[in-house]
Amino acid sequence: MTKDNGRPRLLIAVGGNAIHPGRGPGTVEEQLAYAARTGRALLPIMRADNELVITHGNGPVVGKILMRQVLSRHRVPPMSMDVCVAHSQGGIAYLLMQSLENTLREAGDDRHVVCLLTQVEVDPGDPAFGNPTKPVGFFYDESEAAAISKSLGWTMRDDAGRGWRYVVPSPRPKHIVDISLIETVAKSGAVVIAGGGGGIPVVRDANGARRGVEGVIDKDLSSAHMANVLGIEDFMILTSVEGVQTGFGTPQAKCLGEVQVDELRRRFESGEFADGSMGPKVEAAIRFIDGGGRRAIIAHLDAAETALAGEAGTQVFP
Repeated sequence: MTKDNGRPRLLIAVGGNAIHPGRGPGTVEEQLAYAARTGRALLPIMRADNELVITHGNGPVVGKILMRQVLSRHRVPPMSMDVCVAHSQGGIAYLLMQSLENTLREAGDDRHVVCLLTQVEVDPGDPAFGNPTKPVGFFYDESEAAAISKSLGWTMRDDAGRGWRYVVPSPRPKHIVDISLIETVAKSGAVVIAGGGGGIPVVRDANGARRGVEGVIDKDLSSAHMANVLGIEDFMILTSVEGVQTGFGTPQAKCLGEVQVDELRRRFESGEFADGSMGPKVEAAIRFIDGGGRRAIIAHLDAAETALAGEAGTQVFP
């Protein structure tokens, strides 16, 4: 995990729960409280002599941004999805950056925390663009969904009988724009917050010009790709559960501790992990190890320090 300056390098991906309660209104005060909790959980790692990059999810914040567009659609022109992701990325990173720095200052540490707005290139030919399946935002009844689709042009689909939701493409990450800048700032000693919400999805034309596209990129897959490109050997995904469970939702449920990537791959390919929950995290861990990583960790946010020490969570090795 050590690089040319001798300091360990680490990328930590925190879920949307790091900044927003899963249920409830999610007021700014609540979001600050959650961000402060994240700061306390990460403090021992931030105080270490390392190069640290932190990525984060953007749910359900981006859903709130979309709801504002629904409510104001007759008066305010809507924003495209890439701009909505950018808005969520900046707002979440602001609260997280402030809370992490406040936590460091309370501990007498003057380390800086920096946010970099991050674009992520995707392939314009990605099959996901022809089959939008990623639900984002709130649930609506069928008549509301029809009205929203007509006025905003959104693709609305029934979500397992629970209501109608806006669905968008979820293309694979291809290139982290300005990845060298992320590396430079991390080497300076600052904690870098980047790649929020999986990154702002963009495509590039033959002349090198970029433009945003409608879609969202999975945060964990984007984080794994970023870690591989940076040559990071330890990649940690922090979430709201203790680790990867086998037999999830059954009396036989058991958390995997140390596991080799081939066993995890076999379980993943058999469909053991749900697409909407642990599936993308497991896939990200597999992709990271396949890309040359030494260890991928999936653990509870509050167990960050002990998980990094190898004493908690699911530890995935080659």
